[in-house]
Amino acid sequence: MALKCIAVEELPKWVPGQVLLGSDDFQWGGTKLRAYRYQPSDVEVPPLQDFMIVAYNRGATSMDREIDGKWTHKELVPGDVSLLTRAWESHWAWQEEIDVFHVYLGLELVDQVCRDVFDREIIDVHFEDVLKISDPVLFNGAVAIANEVTNEQVGGEILVDTIARQMCIHILRKYSTISFNEVNNKTRCLSIVQARRTQEFIEENLDQSLTLEQLAKINGVGVHYFIKLFKTRFGCPPHVYICQRRIERAQELLRRTDFPIKDIALRTGYSDQSHMTRHFQRFLNTTPKAFRKSTEK
Repeated sequence: MALKCIAVEELPKWVPGQVLLGSDDFQWGGTKLRAYRYQPSDVEVPPLQDFMIVAYNRGATSMDREIDGKWTHKELVPGDVSLLTRAWESHWAWQEEIDVFHVYLGLELVDQVCRDVFDREIIDVHFEDVLKISDPVLFNGAVAIANEVTNEQVGGEILVDTIARQMCIHILRKYSTISFNEVNNKTRCLSIVQARRTQEFIEENLDQSLTLEQLAKINGVGVHYFIKLFKTRFGCPPHVYICQRRIERAQELLRRTDFPIKDIALRTGYSDQSHMTRHFQRFLNTTPKAFRKSTEK
């Protein structure tokens, strides 16, 4: 029977070590980091929920690792990197004390980056069995994320997301195997169900700040792929469609209610009355006040 995938927070149950650093208190979406000091060990690790990058920071050691019945032996030194794909059991054995950074990349993040990079629907992403590589992109990325945990500076969430996506793209290019859904990839627009779901979400949240990330997520695709699918289905980019719907909703409220114009602006997703007025002037060549007056009997 297949073992249940464990969360990264559970890893110390199987691989005991001293936690030197952790991003547990940070809201970084699909990226996590922990730094460990490990004594010589021989451990079996259940499948992890996330993809893992191990960056060796201090100490040299011989390392043996088994994945899917295949053993690999390497001599690891500071600056080296190991990769471990998600949902696979592994067995690790090393001889010396080492300090390492673990960078964990969530499945949703990796899938989203993969869709955006290849502009295709993905069935599965698998990191190759890599025990030792000297790769500055991955090692320096891990160090940079660790520095964000230590220093906690403004913009950290955005910076970490950028670094994590760069690491994802690098791994997808050099150290991964990807299975594509060829059937779905032939569909170059949103399905009827996806289109209806997207329209309903927009209508229900028209007074909110809608993002491409939200719309792509409810359809299970990456942002860039979603934009192409949406444009083919609706004949315009998402931001144009949303702008049109806001203006149409505002026109309806101006015509049928006596709500103050500033309230209508907020009800239709504009930051204020001036924002809505600028859009009316740009697209309708009039102002909300003039439009309301023209509809009065």
